Amino acid sequence: MSEVPPGRLRICILSYRGNPHCGGQGIYIRYLSRALKDLGHQVDVVSGPPYPRLDDGVRLFKLPSLDLYNPQNLFRMPSLRELSNPINLIEWLEVSTMGFPEPRTFGIRARRFLNGTYHRYDIIHDNQSLSYSIGCIRRIMPTIATIHHPITIDRDLAIRSVSSFWHKLKQLRWYSFVGMQKRVSRALPCIITVSNRAREDISQAFRIPREKFRVIPNGIDTARFCPSPGIRRQGVIALSGADMPLKGLKYLLKAVAKISGRRKIRLTIVGRPPKDAHILKIVKALGLQGSVNFTGTVSDSRLADLYSRAAVAVIPSVYEGFGFPAGEAMACATPVISTTAGALPELVGDAGLLVPPADSDALAHAIVDLLDHPQKAASMGQAGFNRIHRRFTWQKAARQYVEAYQEVICDYHRLQ
Repeated sequence: MSEVPPGRLRICILSYRGNPHCGGQGIYIRYLSRALKDLGHQVDVVSGPPYPRLDDGVRLFKLPSLDLYNPQNLFRMPSLRELSNPINLIEWLEVSTMGFPEPRTFGIRARRFLNGTYHRYDIIHDNQSLSYSIGCIRRIMPTIATIHHPITIDRDLAIRSVSSFWHKLKQLRWYSFVGMQKRVSRALPCIITVSNRAREDISQAFRIPREKFRVIPNGIDTARFCPSPGIRRQGVIALSGADMPLKGLKYLLKAVAKISGRRKIRLTIVGRPPKDAHILKIVKALGLQGSVNFTGTVSDSRLADLYSRAAVAVIPSVYEGFGFPAGEAMACATPVISTTAGALPELVGDAGLLVPPADSDALAHAIVDLLDHPQKAASMGQAGFNRIHRRFTWQKAARQYVEAYQEVICDYHRLQ
């Protein structure tokens, strides 16, 4: 393998899933790979299903799995032929015993895929699979990883959200992969994370020294997410976390219920929860069927349009490692109400209204404040727009990633 390349890097990004329609991983993979490519670097993405949507010039290598979490065929029974593959068998057995095998089994498939082809790349960039196979790869060539936030927070919130011992045990089993991720991340030479708060929380939860981290905030696609002049703004918008306690949607629904008793309000929730989702039961219990609309899956252009038409965007999360929805709404000059959870204050700053997490009264008060004071809302929307363009672009992030890659490559070759 050659020494540190002087210019163009050959980068391989690994992501165990990259859904282009929900969750931050698909957004992250698409825009980071595009920005790196625009800087002149070669970028390949290796992903498990659901696969990300990538731009021209970025190659996607698909690693099929049993895909047992596909909502179109959830928890299907694999064929005997499929189960004759040892990796598929591991995947099925873990799902059957209430575990989440994707990070581990994707890592095995990725290592097999890369076997004999490492010379094609200067660096491997793992997007939070942190599998045992990544621990093996880092001994063969320069390897870096991104951890967006400590998954221990998701685990702890999920356990607290259920009451019975059996359901708590199920959640512990589901998040049993966390132990693997802790062990692998400690062995990596450098961890990229997306906010100062995420660095502190990961460092504490995973017991990784702070000096191992490099904080590189995500960017926002300001070409896609931008204001639409001449459109009358009305209503409140939020992104659905379905039944994810982390997203705090139930607190926003309670806030809307408080407001709807005094005035007419319309809440648009981007996404589609499962038919039996707990969040739908909350909507019904609060009598909000006529005030809440779920959009289902939407394209990026449709999402940008929804933001631009909203009077207020609300981010009710009880934790965020970064907060793409807040940044995308701000880029559309939509005034943002956000909790102070996780890294959201770092992103929103003084360009939005910040309220305590898990506080429906504070959310209700902030929503009414902005709806009743349109000039204040417009000023806040412009401040958010300016903040995103000044501090959170993918071009800026990509340049920092290249610097991190170069440092890891230099350190790897120096130790050989």
